[in-house]
Amino acid sequence: MTMTANAKNSSAWTDSTLPAPLALESALTGARTTIMDPRRWQKAKAAYTTRHVAGELADRPRDLYLVTGDGVVPRPGDVAVARVAEIGQHARLEGPGSRRQLLFPGDEIVVAYGHRYAPDQYEAYVPNDLGLTNLVAAGGVIGTVTTRHAKMDPATTVQPLGLLADDQGLLTLSRCAPLAVREDLPPAGKAPVLAVLGTSMNAGKSLGLACLVRGLTAAGLTVAAGKATGTGAGGDPRLFTDAGAARVLDFTDFGLPSTYRLDHSAARRLLGSLVAELAGPGVDVTVVEVADGVYQDETARLLADPLFGTLIDGVVFAAADALGAVAGVAVLREAGVDVRAVSGLLTAAPLGAREAAAQLDVPVIDTYDLCDPDVARSLLR
Repeated sequence: MTMTANAKNSSAWTDSTLPAPLALESALTGARTTIMDPRRWQKAKAAYTTRHVAGELADRPRDLYLVTGDGVVPRPGDVAVARVAEIGQHARLEGPGSRRQLLFPGDEIVVAYGHRYAPDQYEAYVPNDLGLTNLVAAGGVIGTVTTRHAKMDPATTVQPLGLLADDQGLLTLSRCAPLAVREDLPPAGKAPVLAVLGTSMNAGKSLGLACLVRGLTAAGLTVAAGKATGTGAGGDPRLFTDAGAARVLDFTDFGLPSTYRLDHSAARRLLGSLVAELAGPGVDVTVVEVADGVYQDETARLLADPLFGTLIDGVVFAAADALGAVAGVAVLREAGVDVRAVSGLLTAAPLGAREAAAQLDVPVIDTYDLCDPDVARSLLR
């Protein structure tokens, strides 16, 4: 499916006298700053990743500006207003409340720059300018695609119109986030913390975690759930809420559009901050998903870090097939991780589950059996 916007530029940004912080920023970068018509902001379609920005502006309206120009270099977490130029793979944009908004050429959308790592979809990077780029995730992440899976259509193309700002400077995800990544690493809590990892994207991690939350909740426990790494989207957090989690957070609540290419010191502090926020008073169990596979760079570094074993008491490992299950358990044990069960996509095939069970000394549990309170509780030991 391909639709293309009219090439005529219909923007109506008007020059204005710049507030001092923006004037200084423009002087440093050689950028131009123009005021944004409030009516345009109200009509623009905001994305899930920018929900905290949109929420803050709704609660406290103010003058908004667009920062543009050849000297502007976007960074991960910068919020942009962009015009949809050509519809490709992502024909819908997930809104702040997770409703999928149909996109039309010419739509103006509020999205965040970010890198993306998704073996079944795209690899993408934040570009060095405000030129044409791609919508690489329905949750509202834009970046330039470098590789794509053969099953994927070319990515939707967007034209950034500028970075969103107010009189204090750029409105970034981190500036508007409700939580901040802690500089100090919190001490280990008393309540158990389980993690769900997997062989790859689409191995069944998120569904497995949701079923585990359901089972633990059915056992009478108060459960908090979170997603420590990945690309910003609302589907998984909503799934964890639907399963009964009392509190749900993900990395976007800490101001990150994605965690790909996040340096290790920041990634480990993010994991510690997420666990600390979730494992608060009244929580009996915390369950955390680590996205993608164990060989993904950020995940591999977290597994090799002693902090992981300090924060995480045990792991449920999701695999797509028996060989992946056996190899994945071996990798985790080499890292000193306590693997308590294998689940995931492989359990949809009884023969595959049987093959894995014959090679492993941990239980292979059907994904939906994790909803059983006795099965879920047994993983707490």
